[in-house]
Amino acid sequence: MQNDWLEKWNTRFGQEEYVYGTAPNVYLKEKLENLQPGSILFPAEGEGRNAVYAAQLGWKVSAFDISEAGQRKALQLAEKKGVELDYVVGELPNLGYQIEEFDAIALIYAHFPPHIRSKYHKLLNNYLKKGGTLIFEGFSKDHLAFKKKNPKVGGPNNVDYLFSLEELETDFANFEFLELKKTTITLNEGDGHVGKGSVIRFLGQKK
Repeated sequence: MQNDWLEKWNTRFGQEEYVYGTAPNVYLKEKLENLQPGSILFPAEGEGRNAVYAAQLGWKVSAFDISEAGQRKALQLAEKKGVELDYVVGELPNLGYQIEEFDAIALIYAHFPPHIRSKYHKLLNNYLKKGGTLIFEGFSKDHLAFKKKNPKVGGPNNVDYLFSLEELETDFANFEFLELKKTTITLNEGDGHVGKGSVIRFLGQKK
């Protein structure tokens, strides 16, 4: 992973405030509440707001990120909320997760660099059990127009880091798409996601 990418996230997560707040993502919250708790993985989990929420619901939670600053704040939040996370720092291929280990995976604004994204999606696909659930929300390629009007909405500046429906359909071709849509929403997640943006929401079940 490029050093500037790591430095960016360690700097962002190094501040005292939680960049995206401590409340869970709205779409994730809505979908998790309809699932029976089991084992769940949170890739690119940052400061832990979503992982901690899942743990509060009774899920066995694993998470990873490249940022030690993010991990530190996630574990602080987990301690404050009285839950436990298995949160590791590193790059996905090196973390030792097992084939069909998880009942669910939550990709919430997990904008991996484009040169590794499909590889990571394939690995995550392998780590999910057959019949398992994938919950996804991320910025679409249309989002740059929204960010240009309002930088506070956040998200990558490079269109190659953003998602298209076609790319997700290709990367997760072995899924039943219970929901897959591009939509405009109003975000209110800390200071990092504030305002209208274009996102893709995806709920899938592995065949």
